[in-house]
Formats: sequence, structure tokens, C-alpha cells
Amino acid sequence: MIKTTAISKYFRTDEIETIALNGVNLDIAPGEFIAIMGPSGCGKSTLLNIIGLLDSPTSGSYKLNGREVSALKEKERGQIRKGHIGFVFQSFNLIDEIDVAHNVELPLTYLGLSRSERRKRVGEMLEKVNMSHRASHLPQQLSGGQQQRVAIARALVTHPRLILADEPTGNLDSKNGREIMELLSGLNREGTTIVMVTHSDRDAAYASRVIHLFDGTIVGEIQKKQ
Repeated sequence: MIKTTAISKYFRTDEIETIALNGVNLDIAPGEFIAIMGPSGCGKSTLLNIIGLLDSPTSGSYKLNGREVSALKEKERGQIRKGHIGFVFQSFNLIDEIDVAHNVELPLTYLGLSRSERRKRVGEMLEKVNMSHRASHLPQQLSGGQQQRVAIARALVTHPRLILADEPTGNLDSKNGREIMELLSGLNREGTTIVMVTHSDRDAAYASRVIHLFDGTIVGEIQKKQ
């Protein structure tokens, strides 16, 4: 599903060049659950942003489902994101002024789906994450764990085969964090590919493979027994 070859990313100012990624080679098969770990500033989120087509590499090759996507323009990257990739972040990024159902519905509106299809999918996803009973609530009326469940429903509502998660339990207590990881693990067992950035050994224990980054380079990985 994902193949990066010698991916590098540099950030330049007038006087300073920062190397965020340096020659990253990565192969992720459909249905894997990958955890990316490493110290702050090692390039984890930069790599996730490139995989998610939120950013482009300075050099190297990135193929998604066999298609070279590293040099696509933003409009083309956006089209792929909308239909194929779901995002879950540490900050839930919900819109406070609209209720749970409409937050989940937003990606479907951007895709131009009919109202009946949008409502059907929203209902299915809220049931999947056990939030149907909160459909008419505003985000600020929910706990942190409930807000993250809504964010996951929003990520799933377009039926993506790839979920990218950046510290998905970072703003949650241990109980809610464990429930969110169980939910992600269940999605993975159903066939969804998940790539997760985390500092947490507890969260990484749910992954089938753990990749360690240091100074923008992969320095090791652990393949877990299935």
C-alpha cells in the first residue's frame, strides 16, 4: 500500500536548513498496524504528513497503492486525501458550533454525496464507535474520550482503507486512551491499515510493527508475532 524510497524533507530559511527526514525507506502492506516512535523532533509527524499527502518530500519517491504521488500538486493530493485517507489527531479538531452528527458528516459533504447517503453513513459510523446516543450533542458537551470517538467516526465515514493517527490518545486519560486503542485495533482487525505516531509504549503494543526514528532516519524496527 505504502512505499517510500529515500524520502528526505528539508526546511529552509535564509540562514538555516533543517533536515526533518533523511533517506527514509518504508514499506507498509495493506492491513498492517504500524507505530512510529522516537524522541520529539525526530521527524515522526513530518513522515506522517507526507504519507497523508499533507506535505511533499524534498526528494525521494512515495508510492501509494502503486501510484507515484510524491510530486503531485495540492489539488491532486487533496482529491486522494478526501477519498482514501482518514486522519485522527491528538487535538480532536471538531467544530464547536455544530453537533456530533454534522461534524461526522462534513467529509461526505465535501465529496458531494446525497443527503440520504450522508445520513446513512453517519448513522453507521456513530453506531460503530458507540456514539449514536450523542448525535445531537455539541462537542463541548462530550468527554475527551467521546470527542476522540467522534473524530474517529469522521475519519471512517468516507470508508478509507488507510487511517493515519498522530498521538491519538495524547489528550486522554488512561481509561479513555485504552478504549480508543481498542477501537483502532478492532478497525485494523477488520482490514483497515493504520499508521500511528506515538510516544507511548502502551499504545505501540497494539501495533503489528514498531518503527523507530532518530534524527529523521529509521534506526530500527520490531516485527511482532501475529
